[in-house]
Amino acid sequence: MQFIDTHSHIYLEEYQSDRKKVIENSLKSGVCQLFLPNINLESIEPMLAVCRQYPTVCYPMLGLHPCDVKEDYKDILKLMFQQFDNHRFIAIGEVGIDLYWDKTFLQFQKDALRYQIEFALGKNLPIIIHKRQSYYEVMSVLDEFKGCSLKGIFHCYSGSVEHAKEVIERGFLLGIGGTVTYKSSKLDEILPSVALSDIVLETDSPFLTPAPYRGQRNSSAYIPIIAEKIAQIMQSQIEVIARKTTENAIKLFNLNL
Repeated sequence: MQFIDTHSHIYLEEYQSDRKKVIENSLKSGVCQLFLPNINLESIEPMLAVCRQYPTVCYPMLGLHPCDVKEDYKDILKLMFQQFDNHRFIAIGEVGIDLYWDKTFLQFQKDALRYQIEFALGKNLPIIIHKRQSYYEVMSVLDEFKGCSLKGIFHCYSGSVEHAKEVIERGFLLGIGGTVTYKSSKLDEILPSVALSDIVLETDSPFLTPAPYRGQRNSSAYIPIIAEKIAQIMQSQIEVIARKTTENAIKLFNLNL
C-alpha cells in the first residue's frame, strides 16, 4: 500500500534533531510522499531545504497562513510569490481565515485569501484552505469565484454534513487527519455521506496526532492509522482507502509520481 500525506510541516523545528529518521519511518509505513504547506516568509527556506534533500518525497507549497496575515500582507505576498521565479510549487497554501485566537485582522485575512486565490487561478494551482471558526467567512470569499476552475483541499475538515457537501460542490476535497480518531470527532457522521473520491489523507504534523499517540508529536508514519479509522467508518478496506486517496491527491495536484 502507498499513501500520501497531503499536509505535513516536517520542516519545522520540532523535527530538527531527527527529521531523517521521521521521514524514513514514514516511508516504511508506506507514506511515499509528503506535501508541505508553507506558513510565512520565514518558513520558505527551511521548507525548500527539506524538499531539496528529499526531492522525490517532499513537495512544497507556497502561501501565507491566516494567523500570519497583518496589514502588510500584500507586500509579504509579493515577496513570497517571487519564489516562483526559481522554484516549483504544487499548490498555494496554506491560506484561509482563522478567527479562533483573534478577529482583529479578519478583513485583512479575507483580502489576503482573495489575493492568493487570484494568484492560484493564474498559475492553475489548487489551494489549501485553513478554516477555523470561519466557515461562512471563507465561503463568502469563495463565492466570489464561482464559475472559475478553483480547486483544492479544506484542510482538517470538521464541519457538518451539509457544509461538507457545499465544499465538495465547489470543487474541493476534504482533508481528513488525526482528528478522525478522537472521541469528540463528528467525522463518523460525516464520512458515510461523502464519496471516497472526495477525501485525501493528511496529518498536519507535528500537530493533531491521532489516537493512541495523541499528545505526542505527530508524524506522517501515522497516516495508516488515519486510513484504518476511515475504512472502519466508511465500511471499506484500508487498501481501498490508500489507493483512492492517493489517486485523488495525484489528480488534484497534477503530479506525475
